[in-house]
Amino acid sequence: MDTLNTGTPPKTWLVESILVTLFCCLPAGIVGIINASKVESLYHQGDIEGANRASAEAGKWTRIGLIAGIVVGVLYAIYMFVIVGSSGLFNS
Repeated sequence: MDTLNTGTPPKTWLVESILVTLFCCLPAGIVGIINASKVESLYHQGDIEGANRASAEAGKWTRIGLIAGIVVGVLYAIYMFVIVGSSGLFNS
């Protein structure tokens, strides 16, 4: 294994995973963070293929968490709209 890789490591997705964990979907974000934290260490150990796999997994779970957060947010907004609409709060 070559431990002196001079190229650029794959995208880590760490910042995105942290943001998804905080604002969208905790479980998917945590999986994204775990995979994101492996990318650079695998790359610097010379495991380029492993770093690419970890990057792909981190990206996948980050996107899953973002989509899940958006879906839940939209469903919540619809639910609240229906509840407020049926409560007669805005009826005259």
